[in-house]
Amino acid sequence: MNIATIDIRPVLSVLGFFLLGLSATMFVPAIVDLIYNNSGWDNFVISSIITSFVGLMFFLVSRGNKSELNTKSAFLLVTLSWIILSIFSSVPFLLSTNVTGITNAFFESVSGLTTTGSTIIDDIESTSEGIIVWRSLLQWLGGIGIIVSAISILPSLGVGGMQLFKLESSDSTEKLMPRTANLATEIIFLYILLTSICATLYWVCGLSFFDSANHAMTTIATGGFSSNSQSIGGYNNFSIEYVCILFMILSSLPFVLYLKTLRGKPLALIKDEQVTGFFKTLFLAIILIAVFLLVQNNFELQIPLRQIIFNVTSILTGTGYTSTSYDQWGTPAIIVFLAITFIGGCAGSTTCGLKVFRLQVILKNSGQVMNKLISPNRVTNHKYNGENLTLEIVESVMTFLFIFFVTFVIISFLLSLSGLDILTSVSAAATSISNVGPGLGNLIGPAYSFEEIPEFSKWVLSFGMLAGRLEFLTFLVIFSRSFWK
Repeated sequence: MNIATIDIRPVLSVLGFFLLGLSATMFVPAIVDLIYNNSGWDNFVISSIITSFVGLMFFLVSRGNKSELNTKSAFLLVTLSWIILSIFSSVPFLLSTNVTGITNAFFESVSGLTTTGSTIIDDIESTSEGIIVWRSLLQWLGGIGIIVSAISILPSLGVGGMQLFKLESSDSTEKLMPRTANLATEIIFLYILLTSICATLYWVCGLSFFDSANHAMTTIATGGFSSNSQSIGGYNNFSIEYVCILFMILSSLPFVLYLKTLRGKPLALIKDEQVTGFFKTLFLAIILIAVFLLVQNNFELQIPLRQIIFNVTSILTGTGYTSTSYDQWGTPAIIVFLAITFIGGCAGSTTCGLKVFRLQVILKNSGQVMNKLISPNRVTNHKYNGENLTLEIVESVMTFLFIFFVTFVIISFLLSLSGLDILTSVSAAATSISNVGPGLGNLIGPAYSFEEIPEFSKWVLSFGMLAGRLEFLTFLVIFSRSFWK
């Protein structure tokens, strides 16, 4: 191996900037704890000092660096940024009295930054306001990072078919950082605007200012952390649920299309194949579960339609909020929920999972293969949103799907080895790699947390959350020998 071929100085420089930014945000929950007269405010100050110190060290090491990010450096940056930020984000949890042990602290941190929403905190009402805000901030910050990566970096790296969404001026890795900076500025503005509107509507619908702010951050990030132990269902307010549904959907659509709309292309969202595919999937899942429940209850729909719409939207978008124990709706409904757990929303949004566009690419390619079998001499040229579906794109998507499901099987197997039952193992693996949040069953279902599962399982799930958030290939490629040659 020849590690010298990778210049890590630009990577360390960016990581130092990220850590300094993270250390600054730690003062927000510290101030919140001071306002509420909580004794744990100093834990955030200590965490900020530790984080900023390491960030400054990274800057000093990379001082005077003039080199640009190349492809290998970009892979390394994307992977290390999520891992290192997860480590330092766990320090406030580790120092608090609400989370015990390194395993739980790291699990909660990873779940927050990856916007998964799985939690080990059972009684959130007894948790300090600072920790609640920190959880919400992590998801909100993670959501920004996800969008910027999906728009600016992953397309240039050709990860899992993301090259379909390559923007102008992003065809060269030398232009990654300037282009990312410009996009980040626009995205952050839009992100803050959506969060502010969402928080205001929550407040108008009856939530307190504190709950409105926290839920707005985790809704826009499609993260699912709640300041109520019973999630959104704990408020039993239909207007709050409808606001949540609206913004979960808005956050699951490509943010770059919002930018195009603001730049004078109002039909950008309507004409996008991925957006139409997302809504078709959402409506189909709602109809299927409604029909199953009608038949199961002798054609008397005892479960309100809004509960069906809310929970299907929450799981498909990967948010993970719950309004009821939907795992009690019967086997057919559980199968649908498990299926949409894998799918997720659109590329370029805060959601994870397989993404709608990959399923559409596979369907288009399958149709092309069928046509070839029927008419061998027929020439077909499939497009996706005006872009040619080249062999490279199809192979990239197929590779992603293969690795996705192989990882799912491996994680399910490892979880079963730790003593978890089949339903818990399978649903936990699915919810971790798809970054959804709640699982199924009597241990990690919608009404439960992940506190009771073994420590080994929590580390496995933490790996799954990071791998899923990083689109698998980005995460796994740095472990290959050829990467370091």
